Amino acid sequence: MTDHAISRRTALTSLAVGSMGLAACASARPAGAAASLAPLLTAGELGYDTESNTYALPDLPYAYNALEPAIDEQTMTIHHSKHHAGYVRGLNRALGKLSEIRDGSGDAGLIKHWSREVSFHGSGHVNHALFWLTMAPDAGGAPDGLLKTHIDRSFGSFRKFRAHFSAAARAVEGSGWAWLVYEAVSGNLLVIQGEKQQDMMMTGAVPLLGIDVWEHAYYLRYQNRRADYVEAWWDVVNWPKVAELYARILG
Repeated sequence: MTDHAISRRTALTSLAVGSMGLAACASARPAGAAASLAPLLTAGELGYDTESNTYALPDLPYAYNALEPAIDEQTMTIHHSKHHAGYVRGLNRALGKLSEIRDGSGDAGLIKHWSREVSFHGSGHVNHALFWLTMAPDAGGAPDGLLKTHIDRSFGSFRKFRAHFSAAARAVEGSGWAWLVYEAVSGNLLVIQGEKQQDMMMTGAVPLLGIDVWEHAYYLRYQNRRADYVEAWWDVVNWPKVAELYARILG
C-alpha cells in the first residue's frame, strides 16, 4: 500500500474516533473491559476504493420511492444524489488538499480549514451512509434479541427509549441529528444530539442509529412539522441492520 493510501485511511480512522463520523469504534465488552478499535462500516458500505484512495457515493439498498409514505421519493432522490454526493466530493477534496500540504505543494496556512472540511464532509458522508442502511421498506416495529435487552437495560424499556429518542430529535437546535450510540466505558446505550454533522458528538461513542433532522431531510413533505417526520421515520427503521451493526461492535 502506498503512503498516500495509508495517509487517507489514517486520517479517516482518526476522524471516526474523534467525531463519531467515520466508523472506528470500541468493541462492546462489559463495562470496564478493555476496548479495541474495529470498523463499524465496511469499505463497500462507505464507498471506499482502495485503488484510487477515494470515496464514492454508495448506492442506496432500495429504490428512491421505497420508503413511501414515510419519506417521499423526491426528498430521497435529492437527499442522496445531491446532498450526500456533495459531502463525498467535499471529503475527497479536503483529503486531497491535506495530501498536497504534506507533499509541500499546498498552502500549510490552510491546514486548519481543510481539517475542518474533513470533519464536516467526512462526518456527513458516514452519517448518511448509516442513515440509509438503517432504514428499509416494510420495516419499523421494535428490535429483539440482545439489542432489545440492552435497550431495556439502558433506558428502562423500548417505549421509554423511543420517547427519549423522539424528544431528542425534535429538540435538536437548527440542523443536526439524533443518535443512539454505544458508550464503551459504561457499557450503556445513550441517546445524544448532534449539530450540523459533527458538533456535540461524544468522543469514543459508536453510532448505531441516527435520524437526520436537517430540513432538507423532510421539508418537501412535512414542511415545518419535524415531529410528524420523526414519528413517521419509526415506520422505516431497519432494526435487523441496527442489530447487525450492534453485533459488529460486540466483536
